[in-house]
Amino acid sequence: MGSLVSDSIIDHGGIPLVDFTNWTTDSLPQDKKAIASQLAKACQSVGFVYIANHRIPHQKIEEAFAWSKKLFDLKQEEKMLAPHPPGHAVHRGYSWPGLEKVSNSMGDEKDPTHLQKESYEIGSDDYPDQPNVWLPDHILPGFREFMTSFYWDSWKNAQMILRAMAIGIGLDDEDYFLRYHSGHENQLRLLHYPPIEAAALENNSMTRMDAHSDWGSITMLLQDDCGGLQIENPNKTGDFIDAKPLQDAIVLNVGDLLQRWSNDVLKSSLHRVTLPPRQDRFTGDHKLTKARYSIPYFVGPSGTSMIETLPSCVDKTHPKKYEPINWDEYRLMRGSMQYENPDKEAA
Repeated sequence: MGSLVSDSIIDHGGIPLVDFTNWTTDSLPQDKKAIASQLAKACQSVGFVYIANHRIPHQKIEEAFAWSKKLFDLKQEEKMLAPHPPGHAVHRGYSWPGLEKVSNSMGDEKDPTHLQKESYEIGSDDYPDQPNVWLPDHILPGFREFMTSFYWDSWKNAQMILRAMAIGIGLDDEDYFLRYHSGHENQLRLLHYPPIEAAALENNSMTRMDAHSDWGSITMLLQDDCGGLQIENPNKTGDFIDAKPLQDAIVLNVGDLLQRWSNDVLKSSLHRVTLPPRQDRFTGDHKLTKARYSIPYFVGPSGTSMIETLPSCVDKTHPKKYEPINWDEYRLMRGSMQYENPDKEAA
């Protein structure tokens, strides 16, 4: 299983772009296969890919960012009416700057006081293991209704991508991954990175988001025009390249679980958020960075799923590397790296 990537699909500073225009319910099998092959190639070589002409309408994206700004513009005491629950078991509600740690798949952690971001986590209202923590309706009327709708719009788009991924890595059933993913276990995150002195980012005394990988199957990211997202160069460990904003394009990346599921055929890459690349993003006497907003949608399987290596990713020269793993156990283990447990916080 050598490299599948073709130089012809590399674009935008080393990050591939895959166009889903020809992926429809009426598409010919060969059209779907061509798109799926490009997607799999990109995810094997780079682990990140721009998705163009997806299924989330432009207007919905604009509305989502507008609602996110309204949320984070609220007074702190209003945002704290929907606080993230203590500990690492439930990821819902508002996380204030300094609450969350960042760790990679090896458990290396960063000091949370240096993280300059705030977030709000949303899931399915029909997932009792992760109950939503909504703001009171009178604080931000219409917010819950819109975000619930946007959550499911994002899931419809994720279903298309999971089908393409299945075909691309050689599975006979395009719905293979959907048998493990119901849509209820996903997480919609609204992220805000407030303005910060550029010097603090340059000297590493503060950070927007340290290098990390994602836990689950896939992540779909919408970002504003600020910039600052970087991914690790697949050809040079420790070197990072810009994932520049492309209007209406989704930035898709493979999560650690899918890398494991695919026997390391698909790549879960480190990524971080740092200084915006364009100097005109700085303002004021203290060279403040522009505020940054992004909206990731994390896709994971049902909690009881046992994840076993895909048969299409194993052969004589590439034996199975991983034993089966329960997703709930894996998720809780990774979550324990990200949030302090209540007992430790009280110590």
